[in-house]
Amino acid sequence: MRALITGITGQDGSYLAELLLEKGYEVIGMVRRSSTESFDRIDHLKDDVTLVQADLLDQLSIISIIEEHRPDEVYNLAAQSFVPTSWNQPVLTGEFDAIGVTKVLEAIRLIDKKIKFYQASSSEMFGKVQEVPQSETTQFYPRSPYGVAKVYGHWITINYRESYGIHANSGILFNHESPRRGLEFVTRKITDGVARIKLGLGDKLALGNLDSKRDWGYAGDYVKAMWLMLQQDKPDDFVIATGETHSVEEFVRAAFEYVDLDYKEFVVTDPRFVRPAEVDLLLGDPKKAKEKLGWEPTVSFEELVRMMVDADLERLNEDQ
Repeated sequence: MRALITGITGQDGSYLAELLLEKGYEVIGMVRRSSTESFDRIDHLKDDVTLVQADLLDQLSIISIIEEHRPDEVYNLAAQSFVPTSWNQPVLTGEFDAIGVTKVLEAIRLIDKKIKFYQASSSEMFGKVQEVPQSETTQFYPRSPYGVAKVYGHWITINYRESYGIHANSGILFNHESPRRGLEFVTRKITDGVARIKLGLGDKLALGNLDSKRDWGYAGDYVKAMWLMLQQDKPDDFVIATGETHSVEEFVRAAFEYVDLDYKEFVVTDPRFVRPAEVDLLLGDPKKAKEKLGWEPTVSFEELVRMMVDADLERLNEDQ
């Protein structure tokens, strides 16, 4: 089997590439031509995957990759994925996260409609939640340009599935973290900050809204769900979540307690990190994924926090 992963250099792309290689796949990774592109997450895989340059903003480059490599499966993980950035760059976010999805689907439609497709949808599409917990049938109410663009990407995936018979799947993934999470994301910002304070490299951790609640899981678990979707006879949409919700404050407390510190002595609230429109509560219902895919999360919230703190302590110790 041959798979194309857009966004292979990201957190999810690196874990997915590992999983597919373990399963004997030939893995093609799409990377952008960028002066700031980082390959840190896939350094250990670079001899096992084929990296090719293309861009979601360039339709012809996507067509060329799919035509040349003829993948059996395409996992579209490339996106402008940082919600705060979507407020500063809403048009670019729309071009990547909405129109970019259409370009990949259009390439599949033109070249080989038998290619199976995975779209990385997001719990941010639920935004101002209309029911708790959120399932595949919950109404969307996005609260950021990122969420709005992801709703477009989600529906265009369904549209190509229903219009052209493409095995197009949408994974509505709730927040999933790991030691490979970008430092700009709040969970990694917390664990990096905790590690710095513990090692005497910092004294304060500035955060935004501590009351926001999220359903946090482990990225290594979630990429298994992506693969499982493409192994089904019929394409569908699936919520991937743990079914538990925790506040940012709970995450902070757990991280500091793990290194025997009291978070109240170090955390300060900075209004710069508060969103123009906040998403207060996300809680996924993974029942359908458990029943139809046989998927279960394996890493608990507490284990995830400890895993990330340990990784940041180890990294910063090595840097000293």
